[in-house]
Amino acid sequence: MPHLRIASVNVNGIRAAARNGMGAWLDAADVDILTLQEVRGQDEHLEAALPGWTFVHDEATAKGRAGVAIASRTPALATRTDFGDPDFDSKGRWIEADFLIGDRPLTVVSAYVHSGEADTPKQDEKWKFLDAFGVRLAELGREDDALALVTGDLNVGHRELDIKNWRGNRKKAGFLPRERGYFDRFLGAAGETVEGVDGSTGTGLGWVDVGRAFHGEVEGPYTWWSMRGQAFDNDSGWRIDYHLATPSLAERATAYHVARAAAYDQRWSDHAPVVVDYTY
Repeated sequence: MPHLRIASVNVNGIRAAARNGMGAWLDAADVDILTLQEVRGQDEHLEAALPGWTFVHDEATAKGRAGVAIASRTPALATRTDFGDPDFDSKGRWIEADFLIGDRPLTVVSAYVHSGEADTPKQDEKWKFLDAFGVRLAELGREDDALALVTGDLNVGHRELDIKNWRGNRKKAGFLPRERGYFDRFLGAAGETVEGVDGSTGTGLGWVDVGRAFHGEVEGPYTWWSMRGQAFDNDSGWRIDYHLATPSLAERATAYHVARAAAYDQRWSDHAPVVVDYTY
């Protein structure tokens, strides 16, 4: 059956990624839709890095920070950036675009969740984002047969399998029990009461972590490694880049892989692209 290949990557700055080899990877990857996070640039920089692509882009309020985009071979039918309460600055962190998958509408999101810092105002902003995230997931998945996909650097390792050195990170942003509890609800059985790892309870939203669904109960595969030390060479990473799909879309997923560079010096970002094929 024909497929739609969707890749997501935190580029850690579109200009640096383009200089360091992103174009060569993209030329060989046969991607139809590419979602990007941490663009840290303007439209002109995306145009230079992605010749021949069409894109939608939401810059962060502060120049050189955050930024999300969705690039595609055919233009999006519609796009949205509204997210959260009006007094919450989500610019550069959430963008939606509608496409057709066969004859069905498909909503694709590029999201960049705050990294946070435990017990600081930075973490308060992350809590606000995760609250709004849950509200929007419920809206996007309201119809039983909805086709929707949230991709991006979500800056939370959901389970112990998602972080190599999880024991040493239990009190750090990215693996706090409360953060993980949100994901327990996002991915819990739809409509059922879910108890989070932090002891909280809430209603499951029924979304599917496509990466975990494909790989099962194994460590990783990781999507981010520190640029410092031997983290990449030792595969001491974090799985914080996701494809979260509605059940109807998850059923259409036929292939999943993390496009990890062959060697440290071949990396063009500290994140690796997450690539999934969906049938239509």
